Amino acid sequence: METKMRILLCEDDDNLGMLLREYLQAKGYDTELCTDGEAGYNAFVKEKFDLCVFDVMMPLKDGFTLAREIREINEEMPIIFLTAKTLKEDILEGFKIGADDYLTKPFSMEELTFRIEAILRRVKGKKNRERTTYKLGSFMFDTQKQTLTRGETVTKLTTKECELLSLLCAHANEILQRDFALKTIWIDDNYFNARSMDVYITKLRKHLKDDENVEIINIHGKGYKLVYPHPEN
Repeated sequence: METKMRILLCEDDDNLGMLLREYLQAKGYDTELCTDGEAGYNAFVKEKFDLCVFDVMMPLKDGFTLAREIREINEEMPIIFLTAKTLKEDILEGFKIGADDYLTKPFSMEELTFRIEAILRRVKGKKNRERTTYKLGSFMFDTQKQTLTRGETVTKLTTKECELLSLLCAHANEILQRDFALKTIWIDDNYFNARSMDVYITKLRKHLKDDENVEIINIHGKGYKLVYPHPEN
């Protein structure tokens, strides 16, 4: 079962906070709501989160101060600021602290989730770029040597095959969005590149066909999913 991403949401407006928490939970995020900066800090120290969403103006501890303290604990933690302020100085202050994004109220909840998804994809991609090998069922995939090995059989992959399989592995057992894959590998998601990607998906399926537990599935209208048992985290 896929582990839910955890979000720490700090918003002192009770109504907005509860609406955001309910919306994010409906989108599949395990969301903890705190109504002031001090409570947010205590929650962060006690539990593990994947991303933080902080209102700037909060009682006891403002969002900027909270972000600075959290950066001292975990300098890699993604942070999005929510604010009613449109002053250039405040926006610059947020990015100086290391904000990954900034939303000015009023904003659409859909826009917030799009931005959260984009940040989490970047974080995941960064982590997976450091990785060089994946065990896919009975196959061993080496991203540096560009090889797929099963027993004594070693298959040399092309650069595009290797890039596409690496991206599928980074999103193992979850949907790899078609447009994201195209823009990541082919830079442009035009018709011809889309057809090219389909060809490479077919080639990868042929390479993996000897293990029935490893499969690349089409998700209609969305993209692809690489399915294999017990993927490594």
